[in-house]
Amino acid sequence: RMQATMDVHLPEDVRGERVEPPTTIVFRIEPALDEGIRIAMVVRPIAEGPVFPPGEGPPEVLHAREGRRLHAVRALGAERERAAHLQQVLGLDDSNTSGDWRWDISDDAVALDLLGKLRGLSELAEVEWPAGEIRVDSIFRAALKVQVRKRRDWFGAEGGVEIDGARVSLAQLLAAIRAGRRYVKLGARRFAAIEDDLRDRLAALDDVVFENQGAIELGLLAAPVLADLVENARQLDLEPAFRATLGKLEAARVAEVALPDGLQTTLRHYQDDGFRWMARLSAWGLGACLADDMGLGKTVQALALLLQRADRGPALVVAPTSVVSNWVAECTKFAPSLRPQIYRGPDRAAVLPQLGKGSLLITSYAIAVRDAQALSAIAFSTLIVDEAQSVKNALTQRFRAIRDLQADFRVALTGTPIENHLGELWAIFRLVTPGLLGPWEQFRQRFAVPIERHRDRTRQAALARVVRPFILRRTKREVAPELPSRTEMNQSIDLSPAERRLYEAARIDVLESLAKGAGAGGGEEARQRIKILAALTRLRLLCCHPRLVVEGSSAGSAKLAALVELLTELRDEGHRALVFSQFTSFLDLARPLLAESGLRTLTLDGSTPAAVRDERVRAFQAGEADVFLLSLRAGGTGLNLTAATYVIHLDPWWNPAVEDQATDRAHRIGQDRPVTVIRLVARGTIEEQVLSLHEEKRQLAASVLDGADMAARLDGAELLDLIRRSGTSADADEDEAPDGDAGDV
Repeated sequence: RMQATMDVHLPEDVRGERVEPPTTIVFRIEPALDEGIRIAMVVRPIAEGPVFPPGEGPPEVLHAREGRRLHAVRALGAERERAAHLQQVLGLDDSNTSGDWRWDISDDAVALDLLGKLRGLSELAEVEWPAGEIRVDSIFRAALKVQVRKRRDWFGAEGGVEIDGARVSLAQLLAAIRAGRRYVKLGARRFAAIEDDLRDRLAALDDVVFENQGAIELGLLAAPVLADLVENARQLDLEPAFRATLGKLEAARVAEVALPDGLQTTLRHYQDDGFRWMARLSAWGLGACLADDMGLGKTVQALALLLQRADRGPALVVAPTSVVSNWVAECTKFAPSLRPQIYRGPDRAAVLPQLGKGSLLITSYAIAVRDAQALSAIAFSTLIVDEAQSVKNALTQRFRAIRDLQADFRVALTGTPIENHLGELWAIFRLVTPGLLGPWEQFRQRFAVPIERHRDRTRQAALARVVRPFILRRTKREVAPELPSRTEMNQSIDLSPAERRLYEAARIDVLESLAKGAGAGGGEEARQRIKILAALTRLRLLCCHPRLVVEGSSAGSAKLAALVELLTELRDEGHRALVFSQFTSFLDLARPLLAESGLRTLTLDGSTPAAVRDERVRAFQAGEADVFLLSLRAGGTGLNLTAATYVIHLDPWWNPAVEDQATDRAHRIGQDRPVTVIRLVARGTIEEQVLSLHEEKRQLAASVLDGADMAARLDGAELLDLIRRSGTSADADEDEAPDGDAGDV
């Protein structure tokens, strides 16, 4: 006992038998004061004898055991080297040592990982438990059992694993995965490790199921992911309707998809892939979002699908007013066996009772909202939502009207599934595959906030995996290399002194509004925000023309003067141009000035009647005008204006996707000349700040849509496997939805 405080030396004849000390380091593990563990690294030179810190204490150790006197001679330097090596291998940093080779580890997961490493170092280390051993079991796929039961209008999942009398529920396992934990606690000093294979499958399931008042909700779309969770079907106790979906998916997996008879065109290779992808999803009853770049022929791919499904009943296309007639023209040209019918006019209700197999009803969003009740009473075989970014705001009547339509299969067509924020993607999938992304608040917490606010790459990848089987996006650069080049440039415009004075005065007003609103809360904060947005719009208008803000202003417009000069030069060189602005009032000021310069102009905005739109598009394509003035919203979608080789944006919009969509009225299949895009930007103004947002918006879309071209290249078996690994999901009751317009700014 004296060896603990002083060196003890005995004559050789009473030291007793010499024994060789073991080369292992002893780890003594006991609970810390609060939570976690305390580790002491020691050596025991003689079995059952005293312990010492490595490399410290007496060089010769004495011990008596069962009446025998023993002694051992320590190699203090070697002990220190072995201990330092184990410290490095185990990742025991010097920063968290309490001295004398002791550590406090408060995190259970870190502590349990350390114990796992120690088990693999039995030749170098041994473990002692002065206060009792911590037990760590394992949870494997084979031990999991899951039950699925009908709960009103959704399915509920329950289940878990039993480990020697301790139960871990499926909800606990999913909560651990969500928190990034590898272990679940079973009781005092007892844990279970979730094995890696099961962890991966639980992570896929967690992305596609949702919690409601503590219960796990899932829809029929979660069937393949749930089936992949376990090793064999005996571990699943499924509701018959849920089990039937598994059989349906398996049957569709081997089905061959052939082009329908009656399609009067040869599809490009990527268009053929897109049709077959939609057809496979329709066989499973799963919605789809075809998000090809603008101008790649989404309409003809959809027409091929409509032909294939024609014998299932009538179909409905809802599109912006500007493209309704284009659908009729394309249908007549490429799918003449269908019976297209425009649904508009005072007598439109008369066509509804006549709908049948092969009927294709085509209407605008405005009419779909106005006649929501009549249209929702009809069971359509297929619903095509064209330019689906038009229903990005889930709080609008337009969204609700489309959501309430009956259809066996739904397809969203859009070149811009994400314009501003992820709430738009949520809204589109809420329409076509309602349960895929769950209720808004859970989607917001799970994906939108981590991705948009914190740039969480893990969540980006998870969301991409979930949507990848159901969204298909190809770019013109990838699939249409024969398309002529597209050059983009920003032309800076210096405001005149009078314009600059007006702009600076308005800018100071904005800053004062911000200062007054600082710290406001509740309704006052919302009112202040509206005022600031209005002030920002005022600044943007002043960048275009003072008279848009100050009626009767004598100040001219530097931007308008630059536009006249540019368009005159283009006309003289034999070019024709599309000119876009968000402000129709600016186009109204531009039109007479262009006419005075001898430029032939046509105009299209939201007030242009449908028949007149078609005539003006025809006239421009026929060469009857040098310039086509278009409002960004009304003229930025669905039009084919390949007669233009220049596209001019008078005022940059907050996100580039809307501008790109407008640009692609000219740069699309059918264009055989290079296209140049010019943005007129007022130097030193908010317009330059708007442009700085563009790269951020593009990165957000790319982070989710990356890899969204792969689904079309997969056969039925591969696509089903992609769904299993990526996840599908549960339907849920209607929840608070995002305001799609708020994200524009």
